[in-house]
Amino acid sequence: MDLEARAHSEHPEALRLWLRLLTCTQLIEKQVRAGLREQFDTTLPRFDLMAQLERAPEGLKMNELSRRMMVTGGNITGITDQLVAEGQVERVEVAGDRRAYRVRLTPQGRQLFNEMAQQHESWIVDAFAALGSKDIASLHKLLGKVKDHAQRPPQDPSTETA
Repeated sequence: MDLEARAHSEHPEALRLWLRLLTCTQLIEKQVRAGLREQFDTTLPRFDLMAQLERAPEGLKMNELSRRMMVTGGNITGITDQLVAEGQVERVEVAGDRRAYRVRLTPQGRQLFNEMAQQHESWIVDAFAALGSKDIASLHKLLGKVKDHAQRPPQDPSTETA
């Protein structure tokens, strides 16, 4: 049973929408994870780490990778160790800081990531194939409103006017 199935008609429609969004996200992510595993023998966290490095050709320090991916440094270290062993990423010393280093994609890693990214894009496009371009644009715009509202600072009830 998916998350959406837990909602009933007596629940607010906004709650049912939230659960539908979560369910869709989980279903699409499951397909992406399976595709990465089957076609590239890799995982979504490894893909995500490589995506961060692809956006920073000069490389990123481990703490920056950890912050960007919102996971612990230990998780980043384990994934990085695997990718270094496979020749996909390399560690580069940081001048003036003997304790720090940057992680960056190797040419081989960049080529592999580009292949994975093209396939990933195809999977995402396919996931939304049931929608026309106008539907996709409308949904994007509507979810943008939700995002903007969610990013606003909370209002102090004592300062609200009637």
